Parts: sequence; structure tokens; C-alpha cells
Amino acid sequence: MRGIFSTALALVAVAAFAQDIAKLAPQQVKVVFENDRVRVLHFNEPGHSKLPMHSHPAYVAVGFTTDHSKYTFPDGKSSDEHTKANDVAYSKAMTHASENLSDTPSETIMVELKKPGAAVAKTTLDPVKVDPKHYQVVLENDEVRVLRAKYGPGEKSVMHEHPASVAVSLTAYHMKMTLADGKAQDMTSKAHEAAWTEAGKHLPENVGSTPVEVIVIELKK
Repeated sequence: MRGIFSTALALVAVAAFAQDIAKLAPQQVKVVFENDRVRVLHFNEPGHSKLPMHSHPAYVAVGFTTDHSKYTFPDGKSSDEHTKANDVAYSKAMTHASENLSDTPSETIMVELKKPGAAVAKTTLDPVKVDPKHYQVVLENDEVRVLRAKYGPGEKSVMHEHPASVAVSLTAYHMKMTLADGKAQDMTSKAHEAAWTEAGKHLPENVGSTPVEVIVIELKK
């Protein structure tokens, strides 16, 4: 479910096939959470399984597996795609059917972006500028900025801020989050989970004994 396709394909007859994949294939696609900004889906697709024709709004996908997939579009054209584990991709609104061409399962978190959304949050303590050791930009457009955050055991950041975001855990973690008012929160996650975070300032510290890697999808709308 991670493919990036051309604008022409992305805009093909979406209204004609506006079907919800979470309802069409509930055994393979689960809604993790939903609010007025995003809907987050978790895909678990067995080897050589198929998903019927369905539609998505613009989305960001975070893949946890190395995949080989075939996508078929409403006009009958198709595309084969290869993606690596921990790849991140953005797509505009899309209608397609899909097939896992691999022998192994495919697992992905998809963050569907709702419109029009809220106003862009103004930030001054950009983590990429104040802490480039731990934060790198994966992709950016007029809807999202996606960051990859990496912390070694015992490493901590400096105070920084994010707009409203979805955090997708590539690894399990145990983090201490110190907030702007000095209060601290203990936060844990399993690998391949997703969580919503409101706009705000914090100082993360990896208090666990293993490296941490998280994808942070910052919303611009």
C-alpha cells in the first residue's frame, strides 16, 4: 500500500470507486484511530493476497516489510512496485486494487489526510534545526512534513516543538518526555504502533536500553 503514482493516475475517477477498504477487507485492514485531521489504518496482507478496488484521500504510508506489489487502476492499467522495509511514501488521492506478489506478509501503517483541516501551527523550535543529530526530514510537501527520529540508549534531545502529528514506531521504545512547564511523562510503545500528538513542546529522552526509531508525520493543514 506504499506506492507513489503519477498525478494522472491519482486523480482517476475517485468518486466512482469511493469505497472504504477497512469495510471491504476488515480481516486485512484495521482502523487504528480517527479524528478530524486523520484516519490511521493498519494493513496486514498475507502473501499473494488481494484487496478489491477502493479509494483513499491523500496519505502517508510507512511500510514495515520489504514488499513486491501490483496495483490495478480503474482504467485497467497496472503497476508493479518494490518497496523496502521502513520506507515512507506520500500519495495524492488514489483509487486502485492491489495484490501482494510476495510469498511473505506485507505490513503497513497508512495515515489518511483529511481536508480542509486546521490552520498550520507556528513553530519556532524546529527539531531539525535545533537537534539535527536526532531528526532528519524524510519528505515534505504542502500537506505534511515527515521526520525520521533516531535515539541511541540514554540519548536525549533538546526542547523543541511539533505541530499536530502522528508518530509511527519503527521500534519499541521507552521515552521520558519533559514538557515546556517542566513536568515529565513516561511514554512506551510497541513496534509498529501509531499515536496522535497535539501541537506542543517537549524534550524526549530514551530511557530504554535499546535504540529507538520513530517516523513523525507533521500536519500542515
